[in-house]
Amino acid sequence: MTPGIFNILLLTGRPASGKSEVIDFLIRTSPAERRARFHVGKLDVLDDFPMLWTWFEEDILLSQKFGLPRLHSDEQGYFKYPQLWHLLMERLCLDYQKILRDKPGYHTRSTALIEFSRGSEHGGYQKAFAHLSEEVLQRASILYVNVSFTESLRKNRRRFNPDRPDSILEHGLSNAKMERLYRDDDWAELAPGESGFLSLSGYKVPYAVFENEDDVTTGKPDLLSARLETALSTLWQLRQQP
Repeated sequence: MTPGIFNILLLTGRPASGKSEVIDFLIRTSPAERRARFHVGKLDVLDDFPMLWTWFEEDILLSQKFGLPRLHSDEQGYFKYPQLWHLLMERLCLDYQKILRDKPGYHTRSTALIEFSRGSEHGGYQKAFAHLSEEVLQRASILYVNVSFTESLRKNRRRFNPDRPDSILEHGLSNAKMERLYRDDDWAELAPGESGFLSLSGYKVPYAVFENEDDVTTGKPDLLSARLETALSTLWQLRQQP
């Protein structure tokens, strides 16, 4: 019997917590092993970072090339309007809606993985989840990659490559932006246990926590594999509950 797969994985956690490395690991895993051990099918990754980075690039071009006002961010690179964080969530849901429209029977073979981080300064996960569509909520399972702010800050500094600031695996934020945007994280308030369910807009959404304070996502593929299998197996069991 073919193992079942998650329809949607919401992958969350602080910046540089290891989310991108988890995705990279899943992509590199063979399709058969990925489905059998992790309940993940052909992977489509929906990430709000490329959208956000495009806005920053457009603002620089508008300002420097055309002498026009910046649309999304100020000169320091902070969003002009807090609602733009929520717009990113709406855009992710819109992209998922387009996948369902264009690919009949999509979830018989594929898992959509939606990745994002949210700090309390811009509404936290509580506000972000409120902007998920019903189409997403009814199919979603949440995997939260847990690290302290200190660890997030350390890895953010280590991974940053100034020659590739738009890179998924090598982008980073200044310490000042990390402090303002991501020091406070409301995940523990929403989900105090290692696994369980969140009630989101009337939907019962399962979650599990992937502990990564010891950084198994950097150069420790065997530990990463084993821990991810445990976390996703727990999440899969919760997903099967009525």
